[in-house]
Amino acid sequence: MDAEALDKYRTAGKILAEVCREAKPKVGVDVPLIEVAEFVEGSIRAKGGQPAFPCNISLDRIAAHYTPGPKGESTFGESMAKLDIGVHVGGYIADAAVTVDLSGHPELVEASQAALDAAIALVKPGVNTSEIGAAIEKAITGYGYKPVANLTGHGLKRYLAHEEPAVPNRRIEKGYVLKEDDVIAIEPFATDGSGRISEGPINEIFGLTSRKPVRIPQARDLLKEIDDKYKTLPFARRWLEGERIDFALSQLLRVGAIHRYPILWEVEGALVSQAEHTVMVTDDGCEVTTKI
Repeated sequence: MDAEALDKYRTAGKILAEVCREAKPKVGVDVPLIEVAEFVEGSIRAKGGQPAFPCNISLDRIAAHYTPGPKGESTFGESMAKLDIGVHVGGYIADAAVTVDLSGHPELVEASQAALDAAIALVKPGVNTSEIGAAIEKAITGYGYKPVANLTGHGLKRYLAHEEPAVPNRRIEKGYVLKEDDVIAIEPFATDGSGRISEGPINEIFGLTSRKPVRIPQARDLLKEIDDKYKTLPFARRWLEGERIDFALSQLLRVGAIHRYPILWEVEGALVSQAEHTVMVTDDGCEVTTKI
């Protein structure tokens, strides 16, 4: 990895760690979700980075991909709240998540954190991601819970927040052999339910699919804005300004220029906790860029 890329990965991780540390105490029962999301995204920008994706605030059974909408009226309540935060500096991404428990289930939070610690302890060149998945599963089942089997960690590349390799959260037969300079996000999810997630009916996050020609002026202008500002990174509906945004979004979806990131939730309605760090594989081990 060249020196510039390495520096930007580290800078993004440092910003994320600082923002996460500042955001956690702001989570509370009567606090609006939009207040925390806007604090996170504003703080990232103030510190010299950009959001790599909208601040995800996923409550209770929702494991991922929820961010407040433009009105942002809901509060945290007595929930299990996952804050999943992404930062990029020049397209080089840091991705991390913490769970703030307002629901009275601290051991579920401990399970995902213990799994993350066990996974990071294994990371070095030559280690197969199947070994990491096995360690995550062992840690979570040791607490009496299940890993979410159909969610995985992922690779990070410039302007690409979800790339190969997948990092499983359970034991698998064949994985990917890590090599020096790989950058991965390890993110165990633990649940007291089935251990499976499915897509839910809410969608506030979108991403660019293809720079297709679009005839309708509002949609064409919006596509240019998305391409200029966010490139291939996810963006929130509430980040978009102008008239007839919902109409323009629907047209871009219709022609396949953008895609949705629907919420992902536990199929039985059970609680889900999450822990995540970004890890760079070094010649003799690893470096956690998002360590607080």
